[in-house]
Amino acid sequence: MEAINYLLKFSFDTVLMILVLRVWLQLVRADFYNPFSQFIVKVSNPLVIPLRRIVPSVGGVDLATIVLAYVFATLTFIIIPLINSGPIDLISALYLGLIYLIKQTGVLLFIVMLVMALMSWVVQGYNPTQMIFHQLTAPVLAPIKRIIPSIGGLDLSVLIAFLLLNVLNILFRGWVPYWAML
Repeated sequence: MEAINYLLKFSFDTVLMILVLRVWLQLVRADFYNPFSQFIVKVSNPLVIPLRRIVPSVGGVDLATIVLAYVFATLTFIIIPLINSGPIDLISALYLGLIYLIKQTGVLLFIVMLVMALMSWVVQGYNPTQMIFHQLTAPVLAPIKRIIPSIGGLDLSVLIAFLLLNVLNILFRGWVPYWAML
């Protein structure tokens, strides 16, 4: 049963991360023709396009993808307890789905910044994935860079962002019972 729970959670989290990346790429107006962007769009299209007929975009924000991400985050707290013969509380699942969506967005931001930092040490020259990661993290790192400039060529903005994400994670932990987070 543990293996099934793991595979289900992995599947829900993967779809959730792809949907969050799709919205994030649209919000920062990342290069649509970049191979990474194309991958995210093509993988998520089968889920998003049918829902767009029902849920329109508002002000350039793809509400269909956001709604779909919220549904997948909420389903995590419905299907896994259902399979484990546990009680299902729809109101709690809706609340936990929202908190989980926000938390997983922060986890994704952390992963993207970490990969971007590691790539900056290894990759020489132009790399399309590194460029997309830079576009994704620029809105988060730019305000930090304005406050704390580079010191001797060392950019501390990613480190400060990691610290702030950890503080936010600790705050979210207080809003969700420990047993509810999978």
